Amino acid sequence: MRKILLLVVILVIGALLAIAGCRTSRSGYKSAPYTVVRSDGDFELRDYPVLKVVETTMKDGGSGGSFNRLFRFITGGNDDGKKIAMTTPVFMAGGESTMAFVMPADLRKVPQPTDGSVTVREMPAGRFAVLRYSGERSLQQEAEHLERLKAWVAAQGLNVSAAPVYAYFDPPWTPPFLRRNEVMLCVDL
Repeated sequence: MRKILLLVVILVIGALLAIAGCRTSRSGYKSAPYTVVRSDGDFELRDYPVLKVVETTMKDGGSGGSFNRLFRFITGGNDDGKKIAMTTPVFMAGGESTMAFVMPADLRKVPQPTDGSVTVREMPAGRFAVLRYSGERSLQQEAEHLERLKAWVAAQGLNVSAAPVYAYFDPPWTPPFLRRNEVMLCVDL
């Protein structure tokens, strides 16, 4: 009986440490700046400034090595050999055709990538309707939450002006129920 109790205590402590580690891992990163214009439960209207991003294509509807290409860029795979801090979120857009890392706001000049499949660009400033949710990253989750967001946008009388963007904030070891994911739609001001 004591062995079972000891095992349960060890498992509970391990689970609590894992959850605490996941919660603090996201907080260790800077995030893309935004201003909340309006909040309605899990929905928000946000204003984003111009964001500098590095971007690459995703092959065959999957990541196709895109995360690794972007990670190599921020760990020195650029013409300055400069290491750049990881930020959140990782953006995915265009029907899963691109993945982008946001550059830190205090980075004055983004170096050029040494990998020709990675590009530097600016995402224009804009107002976004956003729905936050948790869970695994999947096409089904994305589609369900996009439909919820579209219904909310319509109920608010807003007009969508661009394709959806998905934002992922957590490392892959984060348990799905603790993950922060978002679907975003740019709307007319």
